Amino acid sequence: MTGPLLDFFRAARSAGLRLSPAESIDAVQAAEVIGFADREALRDALGLVLAKTVEEKQVFATCFDLFFAAPAPPAPPPDEAPAAGEGESPLGRMILSGDAAGLAAAAAAAAAEADVTSIAIFTQVNLFTRRILERMGLAALDREIAAAPPVTAQRLREGREGLRETVRDEVQRNLALYAEGRNEEFRRRTLARTRLAAIDRRDHERMRQLVRAMARRLASLYGRKRRRDRRGVLDVRRTLRRNMAWDGVPFLPVWKQEVIARPKLILLCDVSGSVAAMAQFLLLFAYSLREALAGLRAFAFTGTMVEVSDLLEDLPIERAIPAVLDRAGFGSSNYGAALADFEAGFMGLLDHQTTVIILGDGRGNRTDPRSDILARMAERAKQIVWLNPETRTLWGTGDSDMPRYAPHCRIAAHCSTLDGLERIISGLLRDGA
Repeated sequence: MTGPLLDFFRAARSAGLRLSPAESIDAVQAAEVIGFADREALRDALGLVLAKTVEEKQVFATCFDLFFAAPAPPAPPPDEAPAAGEGESPLGRMILSGDAAGLAAAAAAAAAEADVTSIAIFTQVNLFTRRILERMGLAALDREIAAAPPVTAQRLREGREGLRETVRDEVQRNLALYAEGRNEEFRRRTLARTRLAAIDRRDHERMRQLVRAMARRLASLYGRKRRRDRRGVLDVRRTLRRNMAWDGVPFLPVWKQEVIARPKLILLCDVSGSVAAMAQFLLLFAYSLREALAGLRAFAFTGTMVEVSDLLEDLPIERAIPAVLDRAGFGSSNYGAALADFEAGFMGLLDHQTTVIILGDGRGNRTDPRSDILARMAERAKQIVWLNPETRTLWGTGDSDMPRYAPHCRIAAHCSTLDGLERIISGLLRDGA
């Protein structure tokens, strides 16, 4: 009984269900009580054990129906019954005699031999279909068709084509069960490593899901006050108290701890045309990460610095990002003017607990970069972090002012992918920004 269930668990995990070993054991025990005869009862029992949320229940229902919907082999053409002994190959005899059970058993055995559950991509459908048919005896059937009388040969050909379609459907069912989840995970990993500016519009929704999931993961890890052991700094009083049973001999040392508070973050996004694509994803990241941040303030600029915190706070994300881009505009970058606007109106926001993250390529179209303002911001803030979508080899070329800005930043890093963004933001949150 556990064999089919183990395959079902693998298919369910591939579809995105989170199944713990304990839940798998409970599901096996439930199946032993219910049995496989009553499919609806089995579905209800497994659903209660394995699916926790509404979304998971939908995924479970789809996966269950697909897994337990193996197609039946086709019946032979409705001619008169074959004479005894008609059909030379085992496959030919089953087709001519209408042995649906035999064909089903042969197809199942051949599929197991061909390891059809290992199918990974859709281009393998024809390959596995051919492998299964060959293991069922396709070559012998073809020879029999070539030597059979016309009427019998026609019936065998029709049976062969019906069998081919049935086997192909079964292979595609296995593709949907065991490969779609792996393929989706592969696509997500690929997108996370793709330059944000190069993401195809068709993948934007998948990227938004990735960004939200990543932000929720970081928020759950760093969205509260935490304590961290300061290894090498002994807490003498707590150590003596903990080791009273050993007359104060410090068998169990206790280290002093430092409190890591929720970070304060100010986000400055260049939304000019050259970096607008990455700015959208960074704003979405900040929007999804608000619960982990104390007093997030977001600003967008091209030549003028404008605050957009209210848009991120009051609007759903689908409307907030376009509204931010509309408010800030898609003009030419002028970093000096934008920094001057920030100094004039928002310098009071900075203190020793504030991290300022600037997203931009540092190209001010040969205007005054006003790096002196960034220096004063660095003196007031805890740190300046500059994320540049351009590689370091381009910094300082043409109208790039990055060599003037970088000395005032604690971190000035190339960041053009979602993986890179997560790595940097995660490091800041882990250390309390």
